[in-house]
Amino acid sequence: MYCSELGEQWHAARVEPSLAHLDAAAAGRSSRAVIETITKHLEREAERGSYVAAAEQADTLAAGRRALASLIGHTPDELSFRDSARTSLRALLNSWTLPMSPTVWVAKNEFGPNLAEFEHRDFAVRVLPESDVYGHVDVDALENMLQFEQPDFIHICHIGSASGLVQPVAEIVAVSHNAGVPVVVDMAQSVGHVPTVTGADIVYGTSRKWLTGPRGVGFVAVRADSLADVRVESSDSFIAGQLGLGAAVAEVLAIGQQKVFRELAAIGRITRERLRGIGSWEVMEPVEEASALVTLATPPGWGFSDLEAARDKLLETGILVTAADSWRAPLAADQPHLRVSPHLDVRPEQLDALATAIRTMGY
Repeated sequence: MYCSELGEQWHAARVEPSLAHLDAAAAGRSSRAVIETITKHLEREAERGSYVAAAEQADTLAAGRRALASLIGHTPDELSFRDSARTSLRALLNSWTLPMSPTVWVAKNEFGPNLAEFEHRDFAVRVLPESDVYGHVDVDALENMLQFEQPDFIHICHIGSASGLVQPVAEIVAVSHNAGVPVVVDMAQSVGHVPTVTGADIVYGTSRKWLTGPRGVGFVAVRADSLADVRVESSDSFIAGQLGLGAAVAEVLAIGQQKVFRELAAIGRITRERLRGIGSWEVMEPVEEASALVTLATPPGWGFSDLEAARDKLLETGILVTAADSWRAPLAADQPHLRVSPHLDVRPEQLDALATAIRTMGY
């Protein structure tokens, strides 16, 4: 029994998994239709040649571009494709004319590799104030800060890699734009997961997580009226993957994106309620946080090697989760977390099995 009829529909569209897949934040399970779309195009490339096959799919590619653009609040011509979220960020930073040693403000949940990209380019990084112990940005404090100082841009991980908290991006964008400051949003963990029409100047993300599209397809979009003076040019891309991404987005839109977002938020709440108070593990997000990404702090005294061993033991029992080390959010955490990220077709008994398995770990 799934958590809802939508979960049953989602599951029926996919290959039967051999384990409890609670790891959508790493890579979601593509539907049969997405897989068929990709394989058929690869076969067509072999039959007709890559460029001819791509030209034949021009209308379908345009439809997929429109669908993705609508999901993230941009126009189709503002989109550019890359092979991952990280290469999308690199393309953006390499194309952007910024002053020497520019300043960027980030939240505490900033993804570690993003910080490495900023450091590599000699950016001055400042951490935004928080409104609570979980790490949500304090928008009122940000608005006050912007009256006295303006960074070159603000970079926000909508949902980070090591926490399920959802940053108030639309509110951040509003106060930042009032101060003339552009906002860049990392949507790698949020697109297909939570509402992503935010008004941000630039957004980027990936196909393979909550959208359950193929690996090897990322995107970046720059608003035509952006406060940021940057244009990211398209490069040669994975056409079969773009078609697969288009098919995955079409599935979400056919269901109804708001319905998907509400159901994932409900699954996140169910997961946190089920795992709260299990042994010496601690759920790190508010129970009502509107995401299905859930993290648990490890038992006292554990290091990352202990967490990896626990992850491996869970995999042996047929449960797939992520051992998330502190490098994923170095500004926020000094200890590893167990990351649990079920999608729409999670079963309550899978969460029960996870709770039972970790109950005796860490005493």
